[in-house]
Amino acid sequence: MPTVIAVLRETVPGEQRVALVPEVVQKLVQGGAEVRIQHEAGRSAFYPDAQYEKAGAKILPDAAGVVQGAQLVLRVQPPSLEEAAALAPGTIVVGFFYPSRNLPLVAALRDGRVTSFALELVPRITRAQSMDALSSQATAGGYMAAILGAANCPKFLPMLTTAAGTIRPALVLVLGAGVAGLMAIATAKRLGAVVEAYDVRRAAGEQVRSLGAKFLELEINAEGQGGYARELTPEEKVKEQAMVGAAVARADVVITTANVPGRKAPRLVSKETVATMRPGSVIVDLAAESGGNCELTKPGQTIVEQGITILGPTNLPAQVPFHSSQMFAKNLQSFLTLLLDKTGALVSDFSDEILVASALTQAGQVKHGPTREALQGARA
Repeated sequence: MPTVIAVLRETVPGEQRVALVPEVVQKLVQGGAEVRIQHEAGRSAFYPDAQYEKAGAKILPDAAGVVQGAQLVLRVQPPSLEEAAALAPGTIVVGFFYPSRNLPLVAALRDGRVTSFALELVPRITRAQSMDALSSQATAGGYMAAILGAANCPKFLPMLTTAAGTIRPALVLVLGAGVAGLMAIATAKRLGAVVEAYDVRRAAGEQVRSLGAKFLELEINAEGQGGYARELTPEEKVKEQAMVGAAVARADVVITTANVPGRKAPRLVSKETVATMRPGSVIVDLAAESGGNCELTKPGQTIVEQGITILGPTNLPAQVPFHSSQMFAKNLQSFLTLLLDKTGALVSDFSDEILVASALTQAGQVKHGPTREALQGARA
């Protein structure tokens, strides 16, 4: 019997992505799987049902019919508690789960004996690069951050030579040179801005310069495990704030992308620093969902403070759903090579190191240590 893979329409407000695109569906079907797609699951991402049918998928009208008898359920956003309750024991769910923010859901998956793999837990090793959905979606987020900054800036980004005189280019400052930051730098450069960037990891400087941006250097090396930045010491934070503050004050657009996984976002721009910016300047805070890099950021809102526009966008990848979904589906396709054998059947065990690291729940247990501890603490 072929493995039945189910893809549901995303239900989180504002989510326009879909877990699989027709191109990947076709490859899964050719590999021996049966793929079921809920009616109009890809509509918001501009993948109509007809394309899925042409790729070999079965289109079903409702979620209940899609998941009935399915061994694999693929998602972008975590399921709701009601959606989790509808899953049969032994079902495997793959997608983003954000477990620290969704402890009741993790408990429901555990108690329902549902196996779940969280893509945000995929280890950052060479073999798993093609499965790195965090990076692929951060690429989309960085792109959109630069577009939002340009759209809200009252200036032209490029230098223009006109009959009315020469217009100087805008200065864009990007704080954090991870995947999202580098994409924001590249996009702002393509739009013609002068770009500066800062990251506590010295190794990021070479990547920043390769994109044509100026790297702001401070004698601090805060590179941590897995390519992420470690948290700064109090002394380092004082030095950082002074340099970053001066850079923020002269920028027309500031894009902040600094995140420490599993923790509140580091505070990079204080309200006092915002007060030093020129009226009309813009801050786009990509860390809004985890507390914000700017002290004044309000998640999901755009506010104006002393003439400074501060955007706290959430789920930016959903604003470019066509390509975000395409990249996410390719990540899932690579991940599924660990769960399906060459005949399209489910593997008998989950001993691969990538599966071990990304397992959230399995056989009535919470496999991810920090989440298990958080649940135990919540019960205490």
